[in-house]
Amino acid sequence: MEPLLILTNLPDVASAEKLARVLLEHRAAACVNVLAACRSVYRWRGAVETADEIPLLIKTTAENYPLVEEIVRAQHPYDVPELIAIPITHGLPAYLDWLVTETEKHE
Repeated sequence: MEPLLILTNLPDVASAEKLARVLLEHRAAACVNVLAACRSVYRWRGAVETADEIPLLIKTTAENYPLVEEIVRAQHPYDVPELIAIPITHGLPAYLDWLVTETEKHE
């Protein structure tokens, strides 16, 4: 079991909630937190830009990362969406067990 925390940002609440639901419907994630808006300041195509964005915290496993990436690429409105996976090295065992169970494929 390799649990992951994946970060991404969406331009608005509607697209963030839609992506969260698609990830859950495909069992690509056990939980997605849709956070409050934040201001991102970044360099894009040679210029410094700013944007209000909605961060998502996606809890999943390394096994499901390819599916998460596929769904994000298909659903995300940005040309190059932020998609960063951070290994979860420690956590409440019962929570991590739940995360794995909720992302297992059921046939």
